[in-house]
Amino acid sequence: MTVKRRAVATEEFSAAEIGAIAHLYRGEVYRSTVWRTRLDTTTNWAVVTLGVALSITYSSPEASPLPLVLVGVLILLFLTLEARRYRFFNVWRARARWIERHFYVPMLMDGDLHTEEDWQVTLAKDYSTPQYHVSYMVAVARRVRSNYLWILLIQTLAYAGKLMVHPTPVPSFDAFVARADIGPVPGEIVLIAGTVYIATGIGMVVWVNRVDRQRSRDRAGPGSSMG
Repeated sequence: MTVKRRAVATEEFSAAEIGAIAHLYRGEVYRSTVWRTRLDTTTNWAVVTLGVALSITYSSPEASPLPLVLVGVLILLFLTLEARRYRFFNVWRARARWIERHFYVPMLMDGDLHTEEDWQVTLAKDYSTPQYHVSYMVAVARRVRSNYLWILLIQTLAYAGKLMVHPTPVPSFDAFVARADIGPVPGEIVLIAGTVYIATGIGMVVWVNRVDRQRSRDRAGPGSSMG
């Protein structure tokens, strides 16, 4: 499909075109709402599984802290599913936001419905050749920033608390490390892996904040892209 540019650089939409864009906007908002609900579903699964692991681990002083370690695998699985869903959600959200920014905002500000900057061409190309607006890693990092960092922090604090208080208050750091042993795996390895686990989450949040700030600056300039 070839998208033709308008012959006139600045042109007002007809009544029929305005109505079509309004219906298009409603459709994009609906689709973004549906996919936003799907994001909430995977987050709820992660919270529920963490809650089950906490209940099992703290059910008695003799209970093993291993469920809190294993639940981390499930949380990462839910995160990967949610990041994939977020990339789809971001497409619909970006399109709706693009229409708001270039169609509704000028209309509300000064009553003009013009085609400055050829914003409608960018939107048409996105419909002609749909593509993700963010990379998979950006999607993962954004979901970690929004929800999963807090889940990871709770998991880490609960695991450390279990080692410190059960079955009795830990008398020394060496005893704390010894309690982290998982079968043949030394406690030192387990604790190092846990530190890398939570540090990676924090690092992703710091990284995606920088990426999003740069994307925000790029959108403020001419020739900005969607997403």
